[in-house]
Amino acid sequence: MIPEDNKEAAHHRKLSKERHGELAQADGGLCFVELFWRDHQAWLQDCGYMLRPRYHPDWKPSWKPKDKWSDMEDGLMPEATAIMDARRIKDGMDVCLKSIDVTRHEFEREIGLYFSSEPLAADPRNHCVPILDTLQVPDEENTILIVMPLLREYSNPPFDTFGEVVDFFGQVFEGIKFMHDHNVAHRDCNGLNIMMDGWHMFPDGFHPHITKMSYTRDLSAKAKFYTRTQRPPKYFLIDFGLARRYKSRNPPPLEPPMRGGDRSVPEFRGKDGAPPEPCDPFPTDIYYLGNMILKDFIEGHSRFLYRNKKYGFEFMKALADDMVAQDPAQRPTIDEVIERFDNICRKLNFWKVRSRVLKAGHFPWPSRPIRHWSLRIRYVLYRVPAIPSYKREKVYAVSLLQ
Repeated sequence: MIPEDNKEAAHHRKLSKERHGELAQADGGLCFVELFWRDHQAWLQDCGYMLRPRYHPDWKPSWKPKDKWSDMEDGLMPEATAIMDARRIKDGMDVCLKSIDVTRHEFEREIGLYFSSEPLAADPRNHCVPILDTLQVPDEENTILIVMPLLREYSNPPFDTFGEVVDFFGQVFEGIKFMHDHNVAHRDCNGLNIMMDGWHMFPDGFHPHITKMSYTRDLSAKAKFYTRTQRPPKYFLIDFGLARRYKSRNPPPLEPPMRGGDRSVPEFRGKDGAPPEPCDPFPTDIYYLGNMILKDFIEGHSRFLYRNKKYGFEFMKALADDMVAQDPAQRPTIDEVIERFDNICRKLNFWKVRSRVLKAGHFPWPSRPIRHWSLRIRYVLYRVPAIPSYKREKVYAVSLLQ
């Protein structure tokens, strides 16, 4: 959102009103950053992509003066300025459009297309989000749009069992190994840049707006879904704006620090007030993954402890601690991470992997454990694996959750 307390914001509000009639942003009208999408709606339609009605030139709000417009389907504003959901006209597939300034992120398209091209695209170890299409914005020579599948946050809906989280860790490690094996460092693989393709978990679909993905497309009810155990999803690494591809890792490449979503990287802090020195970005990827495990599962974030901390993941702590070692040279490589992780998994017993994941501060109703284990027993009877795998062709529709 544009801040309300500066002259530039006032100019944006005035411009938005001039270009979009009399409906002000405060009343649900288009904000300044949405005008790009409204102004390019017809062109995108010609390219084969349909935006939601809010961005059509002839859009008229569906709500009445006394309605809460933010709850209306056509009142939903974007959460990110460069991201927009759309539907591919030829087959109805929901997609994500991302606007990229090629003068600032010159490698994002290149690396995305590299992993989206054969033979890498067909490799099941490849967890880089596929680029379905690239579009050159006609009136902005430095701006392109990349088209990707519409994905969900990796933790939405919440994990049901420890086995599901084990599968998540394994897929993320596999994805980073695949990138590293091809001499590509992600350089920003924090939890915000790990997403999930969960469409087949939701038999009736869900709304494409990131804040409303728990609802049906018309926002009339909560979207029903299967668990990851029943319909295993594939996890993807996204956002290659900081990623780099190297001809060789011998000797290790040295890059000036480039801060991403996780700003706690030790090597990005200079010593005694001096600027940080160039460093090898591959151990930094290991730090990002280890810190994601610590903050999103084991310890929680200091300001939002109960939002992320979960009970029972101490079995990952020793590995995660080594992954965030202050000295990058002391961190394990991704191959060593996977070897240690495999050893950890072999020691997890039946009850652990089928047990329910609980967030800190969450106290379930007495009936929930009964319901959980009754469903687990059905999983055993149906021979549903405790640790899901997206590579498995068979899915299990034991029951729907909501």
